[in-house]
Amino acid sequence: MAQFSLTEQTNLFKINYYKKSENMYNSDNVLQGRIRKRYDFSGKERFVATPMSFSGGVGSGSLPVANSGKYEGAHIFSKKVYATCEVEREAIKASIGNEGAFVRATQETVKKAVESYMRNASRILFSDGTGMLGKGLGTANVAGNGSVATPYLITVSNFNQAYWEERDFVQYVTGFTGPGTGVAETTLLEVVSVNVATGVIGLTGVSAGLAALTGVGPVPATAGFVMQGSLNNDPMGLAGIVNASIAGTGSLYGIPVQRRWSMTFADAATAGITADLMNGVMLSVERKFGKSPKMIMTGYTQFQKMLALMEDQKVYNLPNRNIKGQMSFQGVEFMSTRGPIGIFVDRFCPDDRVFFLNDDFIEVHHRPDFGWFDDDGTVFLRVANKDSYDARYGGYYENYITPTPHGVLYNLAL
Repeated sequence: MAQFSLTEQTNLFKINYYKKSENMYNSDNVLQGRIRKRYDFSGKERFVATPMSFSGGVGSGSLPVANSGKYEGAHIFSKKVYATCEVEREAIKASIGNEGAFVRATQETVKKAVESYMRNASRILFSDGTGMLGKGLGTANVAGNGSVATPYLITVSNFNQAYWEERDFVQYVTGFTGPGTGVAETTLLEVVSVNVATGVIGLTGVSAGLAALTGVGPVPATAGFVMQGSLNNDPMGLAGIVNASIAGTGSLYGIPVQRRWSMTFADAATAGITADLMNGVMLSVERKFGKSPKMIMTGYTQFQKMLALMEDQKVYNLPNRNIKGQMSFQGVEFMSTRGPIGIFVDRFCPDDRVFFLNDDFIEVHHRPDFGWFDDDGTVFLRVANKDSYDARYGGYYENYITPTPHGVLYNLAL
């Protein structure tokens, strides 16, 4: 009888899943599919020289005095982002000698691991780098005791159902006041229920912080939940660019926020979405940056309102630059001052926001060998004290989002 070989199964694993995983990473959603991806990030950090002004001197009547341009340096540091999956050894042994059976026995676990990675990468792209899934709402007391029979029941602010998935492990964080702050409990909590209508999350596990609040008070505004291990460890996302730009303070990639290094933003003040508001942001971006956004990205709430707003709903194909010829995206056109602009929907986009993006200025800088971990000659690794193997997918990267070419309309009516 043939014996199980880690080398042989690894080769099979890579043949059947490597390219599929790569394509999924490129095309699982519109924005991930359109932005540039680089896999040459080596060294401690990456430095990007960034011009912040014109240079030279101009004038009439006499020779003008020259002046040098203003330059800043953007610093990019990689972040560690992973997905893991576990395959029971008996399932592998049961299909030895039959390639098809082995693939069928593992493909669901493998596929779901990459899909989950993509889900997390999409969450990160719309987040602020802190890993925060939601902070305390301050209205409903914590209920339950964290057991399977009586899970903790908590409510969070800015609830986005896309951020919460059953079977995810999260950590409770206290003392959170912004990027770089907060302390995460070492114990993990499993998400067991998500009530979309009420925004109530069910969690099981041990949490000293939640136990102290049970029946006494709500999760405070300075506390919340992060994906396991992610507190202040996520790559930068659009929300981080927005928050810094609105605040007008701090820095992005080591460059102080300023006129030429910030996203254009407009507060809708809870008004409903209109063509005038959308044109206003697009024109402001063009006036500031010199180029108009190329795509509009929003969540399902505002997308539905836009569909009702527009009399003519034209559909067109917009090719994906990363795997051209293999797929296309469909979207509704918005007739802007610069012609038709595609409107696309993403479930991770906050419900009260519409982004106006120039995808030429969003890049993902990966360390080399991104994908399945096989440095020791095998994708499969034995799990200590368990009759199973695990595989690891992901790597090290940073989202580099140049702030100036983009705009956002926020605080829209829901």
